[in-house]
Amino acid sequence: MKKMLLLTGLLIHPFAAFAQPDIADLLRLNESIVHVSVDLGNGNTGTGTGVVVSSEYVATNCHVIANAHGANIAKYGDGYQPIALKADWKHDLCLLKFDKLPFKPVPMRDSATLQYEEEVFTVGFPSGNTVPQPSYGSIKATYPFDNSLIIRSDAAFALGSSGGAMFDQKFNLIGITSFKNPGPHSFFYSMPVEWIKQLFDTPDVLSLHTNELPFWALAGEQRPYFMQVVIPFQNKEWEELKRISNNWVKNEPSLADAWYFLGAAEMGVNQLHAAKQDLNKSATLNPRHLDALQLLSKIAVQEKNTVDLEKIISLMKPLDEAQAEQLTLKISALRDE
Repeated sequence: MKKMLLLTGLLIHPFAAFAQPDIADLLRLNESIVHVSVDLGNGNTGTGTGVVVSSEYVATNCHVIANAHGANIAKYGDGYQPIALKADWKHDLCLLKFDKLPFKPVPMRDSATLQYEEEVFTVGFPSGNTVPQPSYGSIKATYPFDNSLIIRSDAAFALGSSGGAMFDQKFNLIGITSFKNPGPHSFFYSMPVEWIKQLFDTPDVLSLHTNELPFWALAGEQRPYFMQVVIPFQNKEWEELKRISNNWVKNEPSLADAWYFLGAAEMGVNQLHAAKQDLNKSATLNPRHLDALQLLSKIAVQEKNTVDLEKIISLMKPLDEAQAEQLTLKISALRDE
């Protein structure tokens, strides 16, 4: 039986290799991260994270507060009750409205300016923590969806971090940490700030109740392709991955990730010539696609193709110098054979 999609539910594990913010930077950012509490009825409560995006509004995931009996935020032991709500249930982004808040809003940066492998970090309240916790990583993909871009990163976030903040290295808010796919190498997704900006101009609502599911909670082929490929990719179900990826490249032929997953599936069934073509297509569309470069390097090593390896190293070095150095050593080993 295949695993279902999970909400944010993995313990944080920071990646020390990244040049990430220090404690003083994080303390300043913590002024803008709040704890969200909800009354689920029958004495049950739920928790999540929120981000102060203006003097009146806190952004969070709608799934944190959907169909609750009530919600509030807390900071430094003080509680604040919202007076209204702006909701985009489909995109899982809600704005809790308050009278003027005594917290500093964060600046925002649009997703269209982001690059693959750009270093990022997240801040939220995972696993019952009473103070915000960071997690570090990089952008692994951006996916066009409803006139914006869903952001995938390897900066892990955990249960309780839903509605938390993803920042770039200049401390701009670039996404709201929202959901993940299961598996040994979990994929973590954040919603873009453009949808927050659009919400500012929508009418207030007074109810937390909805029958609308967020797009990521839909079943099977109702989900976007970038979600459909994950389970067969994780489970090495290569023929199913090929089927989905072939549909994906037909619908989004200019998207590097579509060609990457097709190439990965072809590698899985040992169709190396086709895999090489499609992975090169991915790397041509996005020279910063490190995952595609890694698979191309495996093919080049298998073929003992030092010319291709040298080209791959030149593209890989600005993204991951350690991996580029390992490939350089492999070239030396191949030439010594």
